[in-house]
Amino acid sequence: MKYLILVLIGVNVFFHSLHAFAEEKSDKKVAIVIDDFGNNMKGTEEILHLPVKLTIAVMPFLSTTKEDAVLAHKLGHEVILHLPMEPIKGKKSWLGPGAITTDLSNEEIAKRVNDAIDAVPYAVGINNHMGSKATADERVMKIILGICKERQLYYLDSKTSKKSVVSEIASELGVPFLENELFFDEVYTTNHIVKQTNQLIRKIDFDDSIIAIGHVGIAGEKTASVLKQYIPRLKQKAEPVTLSTLLVEKELITP
Repeated sequence: MKYLILVLIGVNVFFHSLHAFAEEKSDKKVAIVIDDFGNNMKGTEEILHLPVKLTIAVMPFLSTTKEDAVLAHKLGHEVILHLPMEPIKGKKSWLGPGAITTDLSNEEIAKRVNDAIDAVPYAVGINNHMGSKATADERVMKIILGICKERQLYYLDSKTSKKSVVSEIASELGVPFLENELFFDEVYTTNHIVKQTNQLIRKIDFDDSIIAIGHVGIAGEKTASVLKQYIPRLKQKAEPVTLSTLLVEKELITP
């Protein structure tokens, strides 16, 4: 009888530990954002069909802008506008049509931002494509974030500049915003993408929520392959969610 009681106590402790582990895991959130959709880039199909909710950042005015946004939405992903913005280094021609540059007038910036939003179906937020110069420009970001407020969009700062003014201006205007914490594929090798994914998994142990950005394009197929391999491990550590879910958790937007 004593043996049976001890066994029952052990079973109860085991299931209590499992329940506690499940609760601990469910408190962790990871949001994966994939940039550069809209031009039939490498990895597009593979990324969109990954078995996890993603936030898909679609560039405006390109050959598959609408197609990619509609398919992403249909497959259950969240869609945001990947707004091309001026970098400190690089050619403006790299940005594509409708780019936001610091030499534009207030009126032209506003027009381009609104047109870009209208070009991407189902967009609920904006993040910057490149933009190390533009995101550090107070005048430019006040216009962009002001439009976010008017149109009830959130803003994800891709953090391409340490001098970004997004957090200060978004806080001042009352615009929901988030900040990227890790890039998967700024170096286009499988080894680097694996290294960054392992870093993401380690960071989950110390943070309740993590945001990481990958890309379709040059490394798109490699990024898709590595993520597909690592998604089971990620799910063991945290719940994959969209950016909107993170904002709801932070009580910055209403569901």
